Amino acid sequence: MILIVGLGNPGIKYKRTRHNIGFRVLDKFQKENDFPDFKSSKKFSALTSKKNIGKERIILSKSETFMNSSGQTVKKLTTYYSIPFINLIIVHDDIDLLLDKMRISKNRGSAGHKGVESIIKELGSKNFARLRIGIRNQKSKVKNSEKFVLKNFTKKEEKIVEKIIKESCSALKMILSKGLEKAMNEFNKND
Repeated sequence: MILIVGLGNPGIKYKRTRHNIGFRVLDKFQKENDFPDFKSSKKFSALTSKKNIGKERIILSKSETFMNSSGQTVKKLTTYYSIPFINLIIVHDDIDLLLDKMRISKNRGSAGHKGVESIIKELGSKNFARLRIGIRNQKSKVKNSEKFVLKNFTKKEEKIVEKIIKESCSALKMILSKGLEKAMNEFNKND
């Protein structure tokens, strides 16, 4: 069983913000791969969708807690389904990466990302995979990261966002079909 968690904040107010790109990737991945509609689960404080791909059961999840409490949802899901952390993939925004960049990593610290920090704290481990999606444009000097991540993408940026969401879905697909290492080799190329 593999758990893929997209990070973001619940509610219409946050839907198009930079912090919610993890949710948007999961929404696109769910549609592209014919997963059932997301269903709300009070037990997990999350929206989930499950499907078998080949012989592997895949669970997609979007936390219904706020970003800084994402770890609570991830802990509930991994505990309930007895998912080893090496079968956990977190999809999230990364302010250190430019808007058109995406990186796959594993067993890394949070680099100041509060949602990832919450997950590491709740699990007591950082031994899981992450799909980090850049949200910073070349021109922006980020003075206050907490305000910046809650801003919407501009219309011009949205074209780039759509492209990186599509690429992120391809990366997830490769992780599931060929494994993390092959996906890292393919998608973490230096530009």
